[in-house]
Parts: sequence; structure tokens; C-alpha cells
Amino acid sequence: MRLPIDPQADVARRAWLACPVCDDARHCEPCADRRNCGEHWRYLISSNGPVVHLQCPQCTHMWSVNTRPGVTRRDDNTSGW
Repeated sequence: MRLPIDPQADVARRAWLACPVCDDARHCEPCADRRNCGEHWRYLISSNGPVVHLQCPQCTHMWSVNTRPGVTRRDDNTSGW
């Protein structure tokens, strides 16, 4: 079942991360070189610090990813500062 495109989706808010479901950019040279491609972008639905919430316009899959794994936020108060 395909999800509808999220109402918060805006083509002006995009991200270039691989979709974990359709992997539509696997044979794209600009994507392989980690350059922004005009075809294989994702909707950036929202973000919370380093965690971004994305939707693939090709397969409509939605997911979240921490773009800075292992880095804690200052307001986590885990370091005792």
C-alpha cells in the first residue's frame, strides 16, 4: 500500500538521502558521488535537531534518520554540564 504524499511536503524543502525502500538512486552517478541530483531527492517533512523526517516522492515511504549518530544534544543533559 502506497501512502499519500504528506500534506507538509514542499518541493522547496528537500534532502538527498537514499530511500531505504526503493533505492531508486543506486545507479545514479551524481548520487554515487554524493552530489545533489535533480531527480533523486526526498521531501524534508520536518526536523528535530539532527533527526530529519523524510518522504520519498517515488515510493512514498516515510522514515526518520539521525544525520549525526552518536552525537547527543546539549539539552539532553547526559554530560552533566
